Amino acid sequence: MDKIFKALADSSRRRLLDELFKKNGQTLSELCDHLEMTRQSVTKHLLILEQANLIIVEWHGRNKIHYLNAAPIGEIYDRWIGKYASHRIEALSELKKSLEEE
Repeated sequence: MDKIFKALADSSRRRLLDELFKKNGQTLSELCDHLEMTRQSVTKHLLILEQANLIIVEWHGRNKIHYLNAAPIGEIYDRWIGKYASHRIEALSELKKSLEEE
């Protein structure tokens, strides 16, 4: 999970994930069109995202296609966000019930 948090810590990498969310399955050239970075910089960011398992790469002939892998983000949600959100939802539900009873 440390690799995932490290990968998500950088705004350029988050932007790459956002671009893949908008249109999954893009080449390096397509991803570079959305960023004001050199191809080399984008390639380095993509490698970090791939190592964190946040993207999956497939080769189609000579084209390397990048796909978003949302599963690790779902695991973060389940482990770190979901458990805190459920308490808030329960508290709001109880507040609503008590206000309706008055």
